[in-house]
Amino acid sequence: MSKCEQCIVRQFSSLKALSKDELLRMAECKTSYTIKKGELIFEEGEMTNGIFCVKDGVCKMTKLSANGKDQIVKLVKAGELLGQRSMISEEPANLSAVALEDMEVCFVPKSEILHFFNQNNQFSMNVMKTICGDLKEADDHMVSMAQKSVKERLAETLLYLEDTFGNNEDGSLRIQLSREELAGMIGTATESCIRLLSEFNKNGWVDLTGKKITIKNKNQLKKLSE
Repeated sequence: MSKCEQCIVRQFSSLKALSKDELLRMAECKTSYTIKKGELIFEEGEMTNGIFCVKDGVCKMTKLSANGKDQIVKLVKAGELLGQRSMISEEPANLSAVALEDMEVCFVPKSEILHFFNQNNQFSMNVMKTICGDLKEADDHMVSMAQKSVKERLAETLLYLEDTFGNNEDGSLRIQLSREELAGMIGTATESCIRLLSEFNKNGWVDLTGKKITIKNKNQLKKLSE
């Protein structure tokens, strides 16, 4: 059984408020899973009945739009928790979580989390702060969608992908999104996204090799995104 005490999720999430005894209790009741790239962790509309700790890997949180397309709402990396909000509001999951690469996740049942919630004041405060942070992010994203051009949003998203998830050894972005996924993140048609990427490429701001994207002129993208 892997120790919750030494886990990356504990360092970066609300769980840092849990005591040694609480972490031991959690280790006894959690279930660990390996999720393969492309597989669902949970689906929009599903009752999750607990939270998922992302121990390793990255997933995309998506919402199915009226036209049947998946809109990427956010990306979640190792060290974060999934499903806190729907567990507390007792509502079905508002988004689907899909692995972008092979992942290690642990599931902790709702009864355990609510026990910590009722017993440990700092833990419940941390959960609330996380949810407030998510709301702030959603607000910022909404304003960006309304006020920035697609070109500015693409620049912003490419910088976000590099700053948050880093690069491969060859300098390309570690998180490889399809053109369709990237278009979904910036809220435009796939064709427009492809056209803008080739414009960025022509200007020497990025380099495109197959699916790979390498940022060549970070300053120019920053200028554009601001």
